[in-house]
Amino acid sequence: QVQLVESGGGLAHPGGSLRLSCAFSGSFFRYTAMGWYRQAPGKERELVASIASDSSTNYVDSVKGRFTISRDNAKNTVYLQMNSLKPEDTAVYYCNSKAARFSWGRGTQVTVSA
Repeated sequence: QVQLVESGGGLAHPGGSLRLSCAFSGSFFRYTAMGWYRQAPGKERELVASIASDSSTNYVDSVKGRFTISRDNAKNTVYLQMNSLKPEDTAVYYCNSKAARFSWGRGTQVTVSA
């Protein structure tokens, strides 16, 4: 069974940066399209970035040019580099496959505040 463990969240000031990591347990990571999702209080969980097995990427408009998703298949890890953070980026961030087929991890809290 795949387990997903997110880390790297915290408190950042507006304009600051954070780098999130997601460790994936399983032997087929390199073949799996992965995504970073976020859920803000009172809102639905949304997919903000995805990366295919060939490392092609997609982003929701609200994070384009500020967030970068990447993967390291040797480490079974997917990353989300978040720059120019805004208060509206405050949310719990989760990783999962792009189709969200695995059980959700605990996520990592990102808070952007002055």
